[in-house]
Amino acid sequence: MITVKNIVLRRGAKVLLDKASVTLNPGEKIGLVGRNGAGKSSLFRLLDRTLHEDGGDFYIPPQWRMAQVAQDMPETDMPATQYVVEGDVTLLAAQQEVEAAEATDDGERMGNAYMALHDAGAHDAPARAQSLILGLGFRMDELERPVDSFSGGWRMRLQLARALMCPSELLLLDEPTNHLDLDALVWLEAWLQRYQGTMLVISHDREFLDAVTDVTVHIERAQLMRYGGNYSKFEDMRAEKMALQATAFSKQQDKMAHLQKFIDRFKAKASKAKQAQSRVKALERMEKIGPVLAEADFTFEFTEPLNLPNPMLAMQDVDFGYPPLEEGGEPVTIVRGVSRSVLAGQRIGILGANGQGKSTVVKTIARDLNALAGEVTEGRGLNIGYFAQQELDVLRPTDTPLEHMIRLVKECTEQGRLQGQSTREQDLRSFLGGFNFTGDQVKQAVGSMSGGEKARLVLCMIVWQRPNLLLLDEPTNHLDLATREALSMALNEFEGTVMLVSHDRSLLRAVADEFWLVSRGGIAPFDGDLDDYQRYLLEVAKESREAQKREQRDQQKVPAAAPVAAKPDAKQRSQNAEQLKPLKKSLEQADKKLSDLNAEKTNLETSLLNEAAPARLAEAGRQLKTLGEKIEALEAEWLDLTEKIEAASTE
Repeated sequence: MITVKNIVLRRGAKVLLDKASVTLNPGEKIGLVGRNGAGKSSLFRLLDRTLHEDGGDFYIPPQWRMAQVAQDMPETDMPATQYVVEGDVTLLAAQQEVEAAEATDDGERMGNAYMALHDAGAHDAPARAQSLILGLGFRMDELERPVDSFSGGWRMRLQLARALMCPSELLLLDEPTNHLDLDALVWLEAWLQRYQGTMLVISHDREFLDAVTDVTVHIERAQLMRYGGNYSKFEDMRAEKMALQATAFSKQQDKMAHLQKFIDRFKAKASKAKQAQSRVKALERMEKIGPVLAEADFTFEFTEPLNLPNPMLAMQDVDFGYPPLEEGGEPVTIVRGVSRSVLAGQRIGILGANGQGKSTVVKTIARDLNALAGEVTEGRGLNIGYFAQQELDVLRPTDTPLEHMIRLVKECTEQGRLQGQSTREQDLRSFLGGFNFTGDQVKQAVGSMSGGEKARLVLCMIVWQRPNLLLLDEPTNHLDLATREALSMALNEFEGTVMLVSHDRSLLRAVADEFWLVSRGGIAPFDGDLDDYQRYLLEVAKESREAQKREQRDQQKVPAAAPVAAKPDAKQRSQNAEQLKPLKKSLEQADKKLSDLNAEKTNLETSLLNEAAPARLAEAGRQLKTLGEKIEALEAEWLDLTEKIEAASTE
């Protein structure tokens, strides 16, 4: 076991741990939580011995092998597979011993070296490495690409693969999900659940922590507090503890009332749709852990938009993608033929595997990219607030938060986009203060700030613009748990429309009322909740692995064994055919009705763009609701017929 006893740990003048003690047992999966700056990463550095304690002592069994993700960006032209294989330090040492033994005439040493190489798994090391690489979202054709040909985020995925490749009894993971999308995250969760050693993980993704941990260690007031259970259990226990502290609880009442306001409001709004029920459960959970949320020292809200065009925008036969890479070349189309409308008040979670085009769709709606075909028609008065994955990169490192706000005022003034905000410097300072930029921080160079502080500045600039449509592409990558909660609460109170791409399932559950799935070159509603989507991802991954195995067999020209199927006799085939006829006819009719209803819905949504009469808008809203109910019923009938046809075909 790992024992930490009366540890004192300082960074400069700040005391991070003050005579702190905790015991971690073999095989436990521990989530390490605490506010930014509490000392989580420093505790990791203590355990891997890159930092030394200022007092006390700790013990890790000397025979334990440790694995962790290297934080440096790899710069090498080594093929990706080989790079990950070399993360297995036991295998690497065995290979080096074989080379050294072969340089001698010592037969016994060579025999022992070859045996150690076999025991280290040399025979299947490339296959194990490739399984990790593919699981983390890479394609088959990228397995032998040079490491330095990938972007920074993908190289960090390779660093994670190297850590997982390394045999270990202790695994340290510091924000392992930062560069992952949802499909890679789901795969990583499944891998870590099978991990046999002791694991410590730092993460701001509550659902990830819930899935992979069974113990939580909280750093608070320079002490290590151990709680049995995952992050949600930790919140429950801590909320109960705080609720008993009457003095502290009384100070939370204003924030609790603020929390209760939107819980009551959105429970009343939620429909019976599966994903809406998931959101109700998320809100009920927020109600239960209200004392914890109310303790947060950072909250903010979106100012009510001045107007809400309805629809916000309409897309007619739109192709999404990128312009030609060179003059005279062909554009790169990723998503084709999309005809959909975005209405006032919608809260859309955009799902899809990596590379399917989620960010491309959002960039096009945000006007960063032009549509390759079709037409995107914006509602009058549309005001977009856009948080891009790369938004932090466009901040000017040498400028201060105040200078960023002053420049934003100038841009909005020139473009006629001022929404009644005050532009006085003192008011801008006060606005920044609401996002925890106080005192001298407003004049601190952005380049010296943490990723979380930069993300807060981007959120501040978006909120100041008073948008009525929020486009958020992975907004939580650099946010700690407290700021994620603040964002979730602010989005739930936002009066406008939200379109959200995120691998943070807690945020998706709390914010989204419906989901769009970007897949196979198109966009379609996803009729289910995030649990259904997770099962869908695992099924897609399984199909992909099977396809890759088939491809490998074909390349090796090894014929796959064909299953022997019993052939039905002529009488049975005739009976099956007679059973299928009415079912197939009904399915064709349902297909045609669905096509007609969807076309009618699209035409109605598009016609709303030019409609200003309140009575006509209200009538159109009722028609849209009726159409939606008809489509939902018809889709259920279509699925039932499909299942019956499949069952009859296999008899």
